[in-house]
Amino acid sequence: MKIFKTLAGAVALTGLMAGSALAADMTVGFSQIGSESGWRAAETTLTKEQAEKRGIDLKFADAQQKQENQIKAIRSFIAQGVDAILLAPVVATGWDQVLEEAKDAEIPVVLLDRQVDSSDDLYLTAVGSDLEHEGEVAGQWLVDNVGDKDCNVVELQGTTGSSPAIKRKAGFEKAISGHDNIEIVRSQTGDFTRTKGKEVMESFLKAENGGKDICALYAHNDDMAVGAIQAIKEAGLKPGSDILVVSIDAVPDIFLAMAAGEANATVELTPNMAGPAFDALEAYKNDGTMPPKFIQTESKLFTQSDDPKAVYEEKKNQGY
Repeated sequence: MKIFKTLAGAVALTGLMAGSALAADMTVGFSQIGSESGWRAAETTLTKEQAEKRGIDLKFADAQQKQENQIKAIRSFIAQGVDAILLAPVVATGWDQVLEEAKDAEIPVVLLDRQVDSSDDLYLTAVGSDLEHEGEVAGQWLVDNVGDKDCNVVELQGTTGSSPAIKRKAGFEKAISGHDNIEIVRSQTGDFTRTKGKEVMESFLKAENGGKDICALYAHNDDMAVGAIQAIKEAGLKPGSDILVVSIDAVPDIFLAMAAGEANATVELTPNMAGPAFDALEAYKNDGTMPPKFIQTESKLFTQSDDPKAVYEEKKNQGY
């Protein structure tokens, strides 16, 4: 059973202060999934910024959405003798061997924003949101907003096998369970990309009476939702009214869509996973302070009532 705590409750302030002095001596390898979304780009930008601020030598490797590239990168980091490894895993399975290799080399691994189906003694900690809760918040928003109306939902899933796709789906289904008027009628992966999101949404629209039989779209991330919004508009329908749109991540462009009335709600996933990760690593390296196995970041529901244009202005320079 994983323990959910904030970093403030997990690492003593004295450990953080002492760890900061040690940061300049740290070399950290970062295996990033790729750049499939604006959120992913922001995470990369903020990770590099956090490393620079702390004097950490960051070795960056872009896996281009391929697990084999991530495994090669981790082995390269091990061979280089880095002090720690950050891993944003593209999928949840298939990590045991390479994580064992890192453990044998006494190099702590911190997971960023996604989980792995491996024993938790193979990594130091995981920093992320409660992915299932995100899906549940999105589903509850839909439940609250459709009431007793019959609502056929189409779902754009994230990358097949990834922890966000698995858990955001499970959370959404949990929220709508018991509400027989809400039904997921079509569900397919859009690989977290705008291009694929638009392509899959086009197929959904064709299959569902030109979109007239669709009440709502649930997308596992905002980028797919933005692509789907374009498909809905090209089909002659009004996203945000003819078809409700709820998604996850809270990237800047979804707030532009909300300001235009073309999206309805998004659940925020902060891209600053590196700050808590580096805090935990510094404390661990300094005096052996063990973080909890899961450091939970904050998530928030945004709707059209939250001044989306102002939120866009706030977020647009954060590396998305």
